[in-house]
Amino acid sequence: MVADFNQPGFLPGIIVIFEIAKRTMFDKLRAYIERITHFTEEEFAFMQTLFLPKKMKKGEFLLREGEIAKYGAFVVKGCLRSYTVDNKGKEHILQFSPEEWWTGNLDSARNTVPSVYFIDAIEDTDVLLQDLNSFQKMMENIPASRSSFLAGIQKSAIAKDQRIIASLSASAEERYTGFLQKYPSIAQRVPQHMIASYLGVSPETLSRIRKQMSRKK
Repeated sequence: MVADFNQPGFLPGIIVIFEIAKRTMFDKLRAYIERITHFTEEEFAFMQTLFLPKKMKKGEFLLREGEIAKYGAFVVKGCLRSYTVDNKGKEHILQFSPEEWWTGNLDSARNTVPSVYFIDAIEDTDVLLQDLNSFQKMMENIPASRSSFLAGIQKSAIAKDQRIIASLSASAEERYTGFLQKYPSIAQRVPQHMIASYLGVSPETLSRIRKQMSRKK
């Protein structure tokens, strides 16, 4: 069936649907921030002008290696991943960013240097995008937003530190257990080969670990 754009009410209906979806995205951002800090109605109204709502399709890129980062993203729904590709074409996943995670490459955006990694959607994903100029306006004009941003940065830094420590001393099973604790919302949503890439093991090793853990239950 082909959409009839000339049908009365078609375009207004699409606009209404988009506005509802956009409002839902900002409602979720607000709920996340209010668990960390407080702000006024005027501050939140201003904050909404600093983000660009976007629906990303599975496989769509937020950032490619070699590009200068234009946007950071707050994940409303879905999941993004950050990863590198070595000279043999093998992917190495650095981080998953499910709901209520911030992701991007602030170093690339601030210093206008090419990104050394990719960021793409591993499922259909709703994000709120923010460029560097808008981010700086938010930090300067909404003091409460700093708490939210610092909480997000701290969450990401802790995840990276834990992963480095685990890669040096933890067994493959311990690393997988840590993954389940860190990303409980996506353990069943992420393809097994991606989880294996994140853990630094083969898909076969991960499959064996999962079977062993299942028998222990």
